[in-house]
Amino acid sequence: MTASEHPSTASPVRPPVALPEDDVVFRLAQLLLLLGSLAEQGSPDVTIERLSYYDFLVANPLLVVAEDDPDRMPLLMAGFDSRALHYASPTHRFTTRRERLQHDLALLVSYGLAVSTVDKAVRYSVTPSGRELASRFTAIYARAYRTSAEILIRRLDKMSDKRLREQARTWTTLDATSVSESDGALFELELLGIEYPDSDIDEWPTR
Repeated sequence: MTASEHPSTASPVRPPVALPEDDVVFRLAQLLLLLGSLAEQGSPDVTIERLSYYDFLVANPLLVVAEDDPDRMPLLMAGFDSRALHYASPTHRFTTRRERLQHDLALLVSYGLAVSTVDKAVRYSVTPSGRELASRFTAIYARAYRTSAEILIRRLDKMSDKRLREQARTWTTLDATSVSESDGALFELELLGIEYPDSDIDEWPTR
């Protein structure tokens, strides 16, 4: 029997985990929900710097909301679970999301779902078409994300840009937990219920 005929004793290779935020359609849907929530809470436009913090922290609210915080229970009831959140490398994940944000915003603007204006700095806001589309996102994850946005935006809007930068640095440099990134990805995909939130966004690009 040749070496090639011997049964393989190597451990099976696990397929790579597809993280939700690696998919542009998922990110655009999430960003559209965020811009809509900002408008609903009296912040109709926002700079890309603040938006980058909101984008990451609203998706990972338990980095901000402590165990003894009364706002934690609504988040847990909505489906967020610290055991399933991917906190293994929050600093890296925040940096990656921030690098993609300009590209994602440009796509939303090109689709007429968001608009940019200049007032000392470039500011972004959702359009009526964007709000209407976001209102049709009915998956479990979309509802959970809206709950998080309501809580987090209320807190973060009270902070100056400098204070927000300082706090975000603290929140994103927490010690890693024992939860794996794959657990976090499965959490979001399970909450999503289907491939993407219910809408016609399957017409958007896939990369």
